[in-house]
Amino acid sequence: MLDVVAGLPEGSPIQAVSATEGMEVARVWYETLTGSGVEGVVAKSGRSPYRAGRSSAWKKVRHAETIDAEVVGFTGAVGRPRALAMRLPDGRVALSQRLGAQLAAQVAAALVDVAPAARGRAAGGESFTAAEPGLLVEVLAGTTRHAVVTVTRVR
Repeated sequence: MLDVVAGLPEGSPIQAVSATEGMEVARVWYETLTGSGVEGVVAKSGRSPYRAGRSSAWKKVRHAETIDAEVVGFTGAVGRPRALAMRLPDGRVALSQRLGAQLAAQVAAALVDVAPAARGRAAGGESFTAAEPGLLVEVLAGTTRHAVVTVTRVR
């Protein structure tokens, strides 16, 4: 199988990845490979075939850390924000993943005095409506290249 991958042209999106059937080996990889940019592991049954797109039979376990972030804006309507723009401890502004209904309602209650006008841009270039600083949220911030930010609660 590696012979096929080795014969692909330079820059091909197809690449070989490590695989194991051993739970302990997977745990060691999960704990030790973050420094090299490995974002986590994918776990699945050995009998589960590959299917393009998302699959409930496959589980991705990513590295993340819980931190507090200051809300500097939002996407969507002030009464039903879809995502939050947050200033992370490194100074970067990132958009969160989509908020669930309960979190969106809590954030909307805290943003009632926002007059949507000013616009801002996240580090990835995404546009958002600016909000007055002061609202803190707890987030799971991805520690790897994708920097996925998930809001877990309002502080």
